Amino acid sequence: MSFNEQDVLTVLKKIQDPDLHQDIVSLGFIKNMKIEGGKVAFDIELTTPACPVKDLFKKQAAEEVKKITGVTDVTVNMTSNVKQAPTGIKNVNMPTVKNLIAIASGKGGVGKSTVSANLALALAKTGAKVGLMDADVYGPSIPRMLGVIGQQPATDPISKKMIPFEKHGIKFMSVGMLQQESDTALIWRGPMASKLVQQFLGGVEWGELDYLLIDLPPGTGDIQLTLTQSVPLAGAVIVTTPQDVARTITQKGLRMFQQVQVPIIGIVENMSGFVCEHCHETTNIFKHGGGKKMSEELLVPFLGEVPLEPIIAADGDYGVPTVAAHPESASGKAYAHLAEQMAAQLSIINAATNKVVNRPKEVNTQDEKITVITWEDGKISRYPNRYLRSMCPCAQCVNETTGERMISIESIDPNVRLVSVSPVGRYALHFQWSDGHGTGLYSFDTLHKLGD
Repeated sequence: MSFNEQDVLTVLKKIQDPDLHQDIVSLGFIKNMKIEGGKVAFDIELTTPACPVKDLFKKQAAEEVKKITGVTDVTVNMTSNVKQAPTGIKNVNMPTVKNLIAIASGKGGVGKSTVSANLALALAKTGAKVGLMDADVYGPSIPRMLGVIGQQPATDPISKKMIPFEKHGIKFMSVGMLQQESDTALIWRGPMASKLVQQFLGGVEWGELDYLLIDLPPGTGDIQLTLTQSVPLAGAVIVTTPQDVARTITQKGLRMFQQVQVPIIGIVENMSGFVCEHCHETTNIFKHGGGKKMSEELLVPFLGEVPLEPIIAADGDYGVPTVAAHPESASGKAYAHLAEQMAAQLSIINAATNKVVNRPKEVNTQDEKITVITWEDGKISRYPNRYLRSMCPCAQCVNETTGERMISIESIDPNVRLVSVSPVGRYALHFQWSDGHGTGLYSFDTLHKLGD
């Protein structure tokens, strides 16, 4: 009895993606199908090489296809194609980087940089192209953790951009590589530190990356704000420790990203319990479950726990992160699990974001009198520039206490025009006007409503 491609696709529809809640055929995962006699071969193209159910998919697909009468051999090739984060506005600063991910914490001392370095390596081990940007300008520790100290970056002769270092399968850059002395204290005001972050975003030849992890300093200061306003972040991973005091402060950092509409990929509980190197039993030095409790309270994903092991500190000092030095240790396995969960959650976020219609696809400012925005749902909004300028939502134009508008359309120059338009994170556009005004951030929702 003969069979055809449709017969194969029909049985493959039984396989459901547990995260995206659709079958792998409807999701477009099946590629390059070939049928020769009784032999069937095809690819399953996943949204990330770090997919936690990759092996299960391969096994299920082979088993289902073998049930078809006439099939004698099945070859399933697992591939991946990490998608660009659907931010709505092209990432002009780093167009070849698909997903920019902030690694953040509300307070210092939670092991955020250790998590960042090991998470980057764990992602790279799955086959992903990964970069790590050390934006902790006041306490850069990534160079020591990766075993690259006292070296300064070269410059590409054509682009004039800095060339990132490569170690353990990832590209990375740190302010620690720009210091003459490794123990030199950096005494910088906020604007200087922010300028350096912008230089790392637009002035480094990152090349093609699936993921760029950005290790942020603790808190919610200038660096965090600069980052969210300079590039469209795919999401943020929040690192905490189990104690209530750490959890309470970390919540503030999480809320900051939510306020600027950067999706929370998930929470990581670091130093979850001490693993004895002799008996291998786990002791909860701090409390246990604080990270998971916070994720439940705030309705954000919990990515997992990383235990506290002596080898983590030793590996970091030696310059070989635990994922590379001791992948079979409890912490090494925990980081591998975190990488899978983070990649899976990001795929869920990107798929959900693709369904959002209130996001601009193109902004046309060629007409000096009218700005035209084409939305992803096909809607076209035309805004008279004088009207759009009069609806600026900044504190100079709207009373923050009463909500009263402090300017009128009559007070605006009839010939006012847009000088430039730039994206702000994943939530707004920044307009610079010909009258010198440029402090207003127009959220996508606000623009969509004004277009009505």
